[in-house]
Amino acid sequence: QVQLVESGGGLVQPGGSLRLSCVASGIKFSIYAMGWYRQAPGKQREFVAGIGTGASTNYVDSVKGRFTISRDNAKNTVYLQMNSLKPEDTAVYYCNTIPRSPAAWGQGTQVTVSS
Repeated sequence: QVQLVESGGGLVQPGGSLRLSCVASGIKFSIYAMGWYRQAPGKQREFVAGIGTGASTNYVDSVKGRFTISRDNAKNTVYLQMNSLKPEDTAVYYCNTIPRSPAAWGQGTQVTVSS
């Protein structure tokens, strides 16, 4: 059974940085494309960034140039480096496979951008 555990969130001032991590277990991590998703209060969960098995990446327009997704297959881990954070980036951040696996959602990690 797949398990995804996110960490690295916190409270940061506008313009600051955070690095999120997601450790996967129960799957052969290297054969899955992985993504980061986020859900802000009162909004639907949205795709943020994805990385393929060959390390190709894509991003939602609102984070391009600020966020970088990467993966370490030896550690079964996907990362999200977030720079130049804005208040509108405030959300709970989740990782999942691409396409999403409904049973794989973890608890997420809260990111709050506020002065």
